[in-house]
Amino acid sequence: MSKSSLVRRLGVSLLALGLLAGAAAPALAEADNPIHVDVPVALKEAKVVFNMDHAAFAGDMPVGLKHMMLMTDRFKKIGTKWNMVAVFHGDGGYMLLNDETYNAVRHVQTGNPYKALVAQLIERGVQVEECAVTMKGSHWGNANLLPGVKVNSGADGRIIQLEQEGYIMLQP
Repeated sequence: MSKSSLVRRLGVSLLALGLLAGAAAPALAEADNPIHVDVPVALKEAKVVFNMDHAAFAGDMPVGLKHMMLMTDRFKKIGTKWNMVAVFHGDGGYMLLNDETYNAVRHVQTGNPYKALVAQLIERGVQVEECAVTMKGSHWGNANLLPGVKVNSGADGRIIQLEQEGYIMLQP
């Protein structure tokens, strides 16, 4: 990874933390330790791609899905024009499976616990994509996916394409 790419990703991570902290500011202000923000973050436009290649959790909540929800809330609140794409692949690909397939793959009878969050993100305007290479390797077809999920021809190439179009990649 080049130095400029590393610096850019560090900046994006700090930006995401700043946006998320801003979303939680009212709860923090009520605490015993008030926070004074010296550098407010106000974005006019944001193009973000989430690289969802693994499942990372805070408790039972997938970090990437939570960050997408918080960011879309924050963007709406501050009037940011945004585009967001979530690219699921590899070990994170199972999160977009329909209930029947999810149960078979995960050896459970609960159905997909993430389907409501995924549906909300799609409803908000997030483009949610599954990698065809992951699907082929896992023996899944389009019928195995949640409604509204799009299939790309390959996650790595898709992320590169989006970065070339000016999207900033976040890796939860």
